[in-house]
Amino acid sequence: MALFIDVCRSVRALLGQCQRSTAAAVWIHCQLSRKYSRPAPEPEPVVSDNEDINKTFVNRNRRNLEQMALAVKDRGWGTVWPSRQYYHRLVFSRSQQHVTAEVFSNDSIVPVLFCSTKEWALKQELGSTRSVAACRAVGEVLAQRCREAGITRVFYREVPWKFRSDANQTFWTAMKEGGVALCEPRRKFI
Repeated sequence: MALFIDVCRSVRALLGQCQRSTAAAVWIHCQLSRKYSRPAPEPEPVVSDNEDINKTFVNRNRRNLEQMALAVKDRGWGTVWPSRQYYHRLVFSRSQQHVTAEVFSNDSIVPVLFCSTKEWALKQELGSTRSVAACRAVGEVLAQRCREAGITRVFYREVPWKFRSDANQTFWTAMKEGGVALCEPRRKFI
């Protein structure tokens, strides 16, 4: 039995020496590799022709200058009514049968946006195509169409005696509640 215990001790001592010598070899290898290693070179930046900056910049969004109030407005004549100093103009009219609202651009005679009680979708929902409720419905629908088209500010002037009517006031309120400001920013001169 004593022989067996001595053999076990010898084997343990031998294994301990092997582990220590292996750990020492690994430590020496790490020190040598640190001594001779270098950082990786940084890659050179690749410049493609697609990333070159053009010297002349062309703004393709005409409305951008309008929203910043930098675009040119046509001044027209001083005696002309209504004034021509606008980017978009709102025209509201009531005939014997229908209510109509149109948004015109400053350089166009054709309306950019249009809403009327002549449209079947509005006509079938309304009891009367000329009432105050019809004016409110036209204002709500036109405000939604303006927001969808990206028009958030519109120039709106009405003759004072027409503007006092309930129909005009209701239309005006519906447009404002729909998120369209009925005045344009003052033009900035830079």
